[in-house]
Amino acid sequence: MSAQIADHFPELARFPLADRPSPNHDARPDGARPDMVVLHYTGMPTAEVAIDWLADPASRVSAHWVVEEDGRITRMVPEDRRAWHAGVSWWRGRERLNDVSIGIEIVNPGHEWGYRDFPEPQMQAVESLLGGILARHDIAPARVVGHSDIAPSRKYDPGERFDWYRLAAKGLALMPANRPVPGEMGLTLGEGDTGQAVTDIQRALAAIGYRIQVDGIYDLVTRSVVHAFQSRFLGLAGGICGPDTAQMIFAVEQLFARDPRAD
Repeated sequence: MSAQIADHFPELARFPLADRPSPNHDARPDGARPDMVVLHYTGMPTAEVAIDWLADPASRVSAHWVVEEDGRITRMVPEDRRAWHAGVSWWRGRERLNDVSIGIEIVNPGHEWGYRDFPEPQMQAVESLLGGILARHDIAPARVVGHSDIAPSRKYDPGERFDWYRLAAKGLALMPANRPVPGEMGLTLGEGDTGQAVTDIQRALAAIGYRIQVDGIYDLVTRSVVHAFQSRFLGLAGGICGPDTAQMIFAVEQLFARDPRAD
């Protein structure tokens, strides 16, 4: 079976490969094609439990691929089919992102079961798999997102331990070249704050792609979006917008504005 998969995906030949078809998929809408990739973590105690769940017709969820901590890669849904991985989702003005995305589940217990670092063999497998997907479907690095980016009010994956900067260094994601210098003095914003500074942060987050209302009120949704942004771009979480976070938000806004393939 591994040899058969490797025949179609030669970039994966050096990894252990398996097929575990999931029934949880259907046809993409007419005219829809994959133009983005969504990265998840499994958030379950073990890889076996997660794969069994994704293959269970009762779960009504799936992903195209699963990458285990030892680098094993399992194909579950053909890429031309719509896997059910994103749920209620939104990015840069588009919703129902299952229609146009490919989902990769990265095995990690997640915040509920003991969140931990993503091992080197797993990251190498993710990079090879992701590179092949981007090439096959002509997907831009700016169109690789985390589940928390597209559903920040209900999802935390792949989380603050996932190394997005490593992906960006290989041309597999869009990230700023430099992280902000910690400790810069400035305004700190949190839930309940209002005013122009909040409006500026919300406007920039909306321009990056997040679904957020620009009304100058630092509400629970704003906190969730800031949390998602921090998790991906700063490797931390909390939802409080200090000067380091604000600096990074405006830097990422400019980065996406300059990328003609962000949409």
